[in-house]
Amino acid sequence: MTDGTVTGDTTTVKLSTEGADLLSLAGAGDANLAELQKLFPVRVTLRGEAMVITGTAEAVEKAGVVATRMIDQAKQRLPLDPDDVLRFSMEGPARDNGTPGRIVLPGARKIIQPKTQGQGEYMQLMLDNEIVIGIGPAGTGKTYLAVAAAVDALARKKVRKIVLARPAVEAGESLGFLPGDMQAKVDPYLRPLYDALDDLMPPERVARALETRVIEIAPLAYMRGRTLADAFVILDEAQNATTSQMKMFLTRLGLNSRAVITGDKTQIDLPKREESGLLQVERILVGIEGIGFHYFTDVDVVRHRLVRDIVKAYAQDAGA
Repeated sequence: MTDGTVTGDTTTVKLSTEGADLLSLAGAGDANLAELQKLFPVRVTLRGEAMVITGTAEAVEKAGVVATRMIDQAKQRLPLDPDDVLRFSMEGPARDNGTPGRIVLPGARKIIQPKTQGQGEYMQLMLDNEIVIGIGPAGTGKTYLAVAAAVDALARKKVRKIVLARPAVEAGESLGFLPGDMQAKVDPYLRPLYDALDDLMPPERVARALETRVIEIAPLAYMRGRTLADAFVILDEAQNATTSQMKMFLTRLGLNSRAVITGDKTQIDLPKREESGLLQVERILVGIEGIGFHYFTDVDVVRHRLVRDIVKAYAQDAGA
């Protein structure tokens, strides 16, 4: 129930908080209310069973939309923090939980949206399936969108950790000749995953999550023998996972876990192309409920325009 009054240029609206957990609604040290006031030029107070919002009519209207969602969350006894308040403000009036085509990452103050129809279909598949396999050329956003979906799932507390893996396969170079210990040798292979995280989360959060192992980035071989529950797991560069490695990876999934597998069939660096686990799952896992396949094309390339032309040229040469 809403009650509003207007005095001069100032508007005051009272939103009922009946049934809401007021401690959760306000946040620690009134942090949630402070975030709402930071986002909009309004004054916010809790009085009895009402949230009172005062400011210009436009500001009060916008703040009221976010405040209503805060109250709804507090009524459901769900966790509520300033990041949630920020996310609500970025998402707008409609709740975007589960809405395809849009991921809001409040910590990084970013909104991730598909730039092509193919990317939108891929994001929808990640919502609808426990395992998604994205296949296509470089520059189509396969890995970036998967990491964004993982960070979003972690922020929404749908999973407790993120695991990012890549096969450390030599593509013309030799690991043995790289300087440093084993971690230093494999880090270059994992760098694209670090780069995606750095773009999608504040640096201090990335560092803390890596330190506490809420986020793990490791070579695929390190996954052997583990069971990954309550996790969002991504296998990148899957074309270079062998058939046995792919089976090992897929059987690591535990309860309440999701997996995204990405790869480019034109960039297989294994000694024998037919040993690629990506090619095998493409043959044997089609049609299984809960597993979705998406194929990107050069139309989905979102890097420099020349990347699309390069992808086309190589595809034409391979078909010649």
